[in-house]
Amino acid sequence: MSRSFKMLIMASVCAAFVSPVWAQSDPAEIAAVAAATEKYKDVKVALADGFVPDPSGLCISAAGEDLPAEMGAMGIHYLNMANLKITAGDPRIDGMSTHTDFMKPAILLYEPQEDGSLELIGVENLVFQKAWADAGNTQPPSFGGSPWDTMADDPATEGDEAHGFAPHYDRHVWTVRSNPAGVLAPFNPDATCANQKMAN
Repeated sequence: MSRSFKMLIMASVCAAFVSPVWAQSDPAEIAAVAAATEKYKDVKVALADGFVPDPSGLCISAAGEDLPAEMGAMGIHYLNMANLKITAGDPRIDGMSTHTDFMKPAILLYEPQEDGSLELIGVENLVFQKAWADAGNTQPPSFGGSPWDTMADDPATEGDEAHGFAPHYDRHVWTVRSNPAGVLAPFNPDATCANQKMAN
């Protein structure tokens, strides 16, 4: 399962390069999500609530994904497996997640600090397209009037656009760290992985 965890982090949280512009959600909506997840500023609370860190401790940065470094980072991802409902890791990571509640997100984003601590900077949700359609949905999920990013591999290309995942929808929300690229953009230029080796 540890391999699937690692693939999950490397894949799902790198989703969403198909949308060049991300809509700005209602500030009140973002504030509500921030208030609901403020308790997770203490990573011990996240662990007690069932979130599991990427076993490698990997901090996701744009540079680490061979993207322009100025795009910034996402951080270290803590996963709530009960919400993600992962069912398979081979040939692709798949699951039954249709969880879209950002008040109780499936993924927490943490930035490693110089002193080795972790700072909550945002939240994320991911749902699998088949599970979403099987639940009777005909459109991608949306947040703040903006549809989530769609990730699916194109067999006509050499690269894997879904990064080892079954087709899925993904959305980041920068609830704590301001993001000049947009509150719903996948990477944050004001987030960094510079201290990742010191992270707990």
